[in-house]
This record gives sequence, C-alpha cells and structure tokens, in this order.
Amino acid sequence: MKLWGGRFTANTDKAVDDFHSSIRFDSRMYRQDITGSIAHAEMLGRVGVISAEEAELICSTLREILSDIENGKVQFETEAEDIHMNIEKILIERIGDTGKKLHTGRSRNDQVALDLRMYLKDEVRAIRSMLLELLSVLLDISEKNTDTIMPGYTHLQRAQPITLSHHMMAYFQMFRRDVGRLEDCYSRMDVLPLGSGALAGTTYPLDRYFVAEKLGFPAITENSLDGVSDRDFVIELASCLSIIMMHLSRFCEELILWSSAEFSFIEMDDAYSTGSSIMPQKKNPDVAELIRGKTGRVYGSLIALLTMMKSLPLAYNKDMQEDKEAIFDAVDTVKACLPVFTKMLSTLKIKREAMYRAACGGFTNATDLADYLVKKGIPFRSAHEIVGKMVLYCISNDKALNELTIEELKKFSPKIGDDVYKTISLESCVSGRNLPGGPAPERVRASIAEGRKFLESISKT
Repeated sequence: MKLWGGRFTANTDKAVDDFHSSIRFDSRMYRQDITGSIAHAEMLGRVGVISAEEAELICSTLREILSDIENGKVQFETEAEDIHMNIEKILIERIGDTGKKLHTGRSRNDQVALDLRMYLKDEVRAIRSMLLELLSVLLDISEKNTDTIMPGYTHLQRAQPITLSHHMMAYFQMFRRDVGRLEDCYSRMDVLPLGSGALAGTTYPLDRYFVAEKLGFPAITENSLDGVSDRDFVIELASCLSIIMMHLSRFCEELILWSSAEFSFIEMDDAYSTGSSIMPQKKNPDVAELIRGKTGRVYGSLIALLTMMKSLPLAYNKDMQEDKEAIFDAVDTVKACLPVFTKMLSTLKIKREAMYRAACGGFTNATDLADYLVKKGIPFRSAHEIVGKMVLYCISNDKALNELTIEELKKFSPKIGDDVYKTISLESCVSGRNLPGGPAPERVRASIAEGRKFLESISKT
C-alpha cells in the first residue's frame, strides 16, 4: 500500500505507477534527501515533537541507509514513486512505527524543493570550479601570445589586426561573467524551503532556522506558497548554463574554422580529433563540433522549464516533476563539455606564421591609414573615402597597402609621407591601440595580470 494510500480503496494501475514514478531520475538526490531528513529529525527531537531517543534512532538509521545505498545494497522501487518515498519506506521497514514519525510537519512538496536546491548548489560549485580551470588555461595561452598577430573579424571578414592574446582574453571575460552569473544564481538558490509544508506551513513548532543552519542555508523562504511552488532558481540555472554553452559553442565554431585548411591558424591535438572511415587524410574537429551541437540540448532544457511553469497556478502541481530531468540533463551536459573543451584548448597547436600572413591580407591596416590622414588634418569622412579608393586600386593591381610606392600613395593624397609605412605596419596598428581594453600588448598584459588576481581572489572564497 502507498504511504499516502489511506484515502484510496484501489491500487493504482501498474502503467500509472511507471508513468508517475520519478525514481529513475531523482534517485541521484539520495544523499541530499537523507541529509535533509536527518536535519528535520534532529529538529523534531529538539522541539519536542518526537522524543530525543526517536530522533536519534531515525538519524542513525538514515545514516545506515545512506551507507547501504553508496555500497550498492539498496534497490529502489518504482512503486514507491520517488527518492523521498523510497527512503522513507526503507526507514519504516527497518525501525517500524518510529520511522513513520519522520514525515511529521513535512510535505513532499517542501522536501523535494529542499533536495533540489541542495543538489543544484553542489552542481553549481562543481561547474564553477570547471569554469575557473578554463579561465586559467585562457590566461596561460594569452600570456604566451601577446605578440602573436592575427586578423580580427567582423562579419567573418578580415577587419583589423589584433593579437591572439587579445582574442583569448575576450573569451576570458565572457567566461568570467559566467562565473559571476553562477554565483548570483547560487545566492538566490541558497534559501531553505523546508517548513513550508504542502503550501501553508504547519501547526507544529518547527525551528526552521535550526534546520537552515544544519544544512548550510543562510536564510529561509519567507512565504510558504512561494517555498513550494517556486522553480525560478531552476530556470535561472538553466539560463546560466545556456549562456555558458553559447560561449562554448561560439568558441568551438572559431576553432573549427581555424583548424580548416582555409584558415590553418591552429591544429587540434590528435587526442581531441577523429578520422574518417573512408577518407584516410581527414582529421576532424569532432569534439568541438559535438560541444557545439550539445548547446541546443541545453537550450531545449531551458525552454522546457519555462514552458512547464508558464501557466501553473499556486502552489505545487505535478507538472513540476518535469523540472528535474530537464535541469539534470542540462547540468550533466555542461559538466561533460567543460572539462573536455578545456583540455582540447590547452593542447591545440597555434600556427603563428599563418595568423600573421592572414593579418597581412584583407587590408586590415586600412583604418590605421585613414587615421594617419586624419592626423595630417584631413576630416575622417574624407580620409575614409581616400583610403577606400586606395583599397580599390590595390585590388585592381593585386597589391597590399604597404606595398604601394610613395609615389602611388601621394596620387591619393599629397599629405602622405614616408612615415606612413611605419604607421600601417601590423605591429604599429596593434601597439597603437593603447587604450584600456585595447589589443596593445602592454594593455593585454595588464588585463592578464588582473585576470590572475581575480582567479587568486576567487579561489579563496
């Protein structure tokens, strides 16, 4: 008989049991469920709802169940529906009526809300650590490439020369913000819902603050309806994970392009590449492609969660059981992608000469030539037009701007002098952008140093 079956005169259909049950996916929260139950039992004994002896028996038996689960001695049952009822059923089987007292003053509604918060807090900490490792690798690559010149792109067209270090530090800032988003999400997740009951609390004199302290929550929920019907912390985490995957996907797209023969900026390590079953010459960036592909999977989880919650009345509804598979899959996907991406990134071979050659093409120094003319007193729009005509001339004559003779250059403007060649060299183009946030090597080195300080400070928290 179900633990909730007193009001019923017939058993649920076997197919309904299978459909209704969540144990196949929520069993992963067994540790959080038992930990929360131990704190609840200790509190019940402390406030006199059950005796101290009963509380101790419940807690010691729950610890035994936890050990048995971790040692593979427990088989969960579909008929018991979920991890909460499975553990309570095992507890009652072991200590009888005393085990039935555990659920006093508690509903599965606030119990699952507690378990999910505790579980996701652990996962956020794990993902945060993975992001910090990725940030460290980005700093390592950046430190070695402050003078590695490459083309920067807009519209996937060569635009202006930058350094590989500057490019990598752009991703450092993106993933750094991802860390901040996770921390913000964690702070809103870190609130104890237990004590909300099914929706309206309980008449028992529960000490919610004691339970919060035991479980490491700095605060409790302030409204019992909100405590059991809220899942915005799950949606917020799914959003954070989607943004992480978006950043990974963009990065992977560039690495895929860069590893092609058309770019040839990098070469993937053999350990993070695959071959073709028919074409023996192929070396495919499958790892990067798969991460790019898995991004849509995490987006799907976010959309599923938003859709699930969009029209639910207060308080708990069974629809909300669908929250766990979606967020678990999103968490698992990000945790699978981040470590392999970090290792792939740390092992790739950088082809500096190819990057430099590419920066020499595409007239990436055209803006600097226009700025040169501006500094000679020509209005920017006029300078822009002059350089545009120079580019057209170069295309017609298969030349680069810095390959034009001084006589050719002066045909477009008599204000051009011999100093123009130094101005439009790639090195000058990069070093001349010496503003905070710019690609000049000294600015990037300062950004790297600040990044190191950030990692050192955050690793202590």
